[in-house]
Amino acid sequence: MTSALKDKIIEVCDKKIAQKGTNVGISFYAFFKNKNDNPELLMEAATWWIKTHQLDHFEKAVKIKELVQD
Repeated sequence: MTSALKDKIIEVCDKKIAQKGTNVGISFYAFFKNKNDNPELLMEAATWWIKTHQLDHFEKAVKIKELVQD
């Protein structure tokens, strides 16, 4: 995973946790705007989320942040 994507994931997770608490759930779409302006990065995130870790559509933001930081 690229450092840019890692940084983005951590940033979004921190923001969501601060806004809604530690039980907030997110999907990998949370890291992108509503328009697909970077398909390569979107596929990288989707591959990491779905293929590599076999995560559900929604997961706890704290779990995702921990996976990225490990």
